Amino acid sequence: MKQILKLFTLLIIMALFSINAFSQATASASATIINPIAIAKTVDMDFGNVAVDATPGTVILDPAGTRTPGGGCTLPAITGTVTAATFNVTGEAGYTYAITLPAGVTTISNPGNTASMTVDTWTSSPTPTGTLTGGAETLTVGATLHVAGSQTPDTYSSSNPGGSGDFTVTVNYN
Repeated sequence: MKQILKLFTLLIIMALFSINAFSQATASASATIINPIAIAKTVDMDFGNVAVDATPGTVILDPAGTRTPGGGCTLPAITGTVTAATFNVTGEAGYTYAITLPAGVTTISNPGNTASMTVDTWTSSPTPTGTLTGGAETLTVGATLHVAGSQTPDTYSSSNPGGSGDFTVTVNYN
């Protein structure tokens, strides 16, 4: 009888250990799809009318569309069209995003590709991040125009032959 009792006790102890040796839990998986971020140009950049003497100069166009001349450049009273580049950024309301401006130089040339100027030192508003309040925000971009002394009078564009093409602004969710 003692052996049966010992065997029975041993079986109970083994059963208790085997119950505690295995455990499991479950979890669910989920994902939330948000609106993709997008950027669309609404207005091209235009430095307007610029006069230059024999001395090279610059025109700084800030994101608000205000110009500041330097060196041999002056700004005539008849300004022409002056606009910072303007973009509409859309996406998920309340999210912030990073702005990447061009790192290099954009070349603008006259229609005959006989003369060119460069544009660089890009700035934006907002910077360096924006917030999609209500799911949209306006992003404006300015830059610096470098003008040679006695620059050939003409209309210059990055789209003309000899121009380097459009410049790119990129936005990404933070």
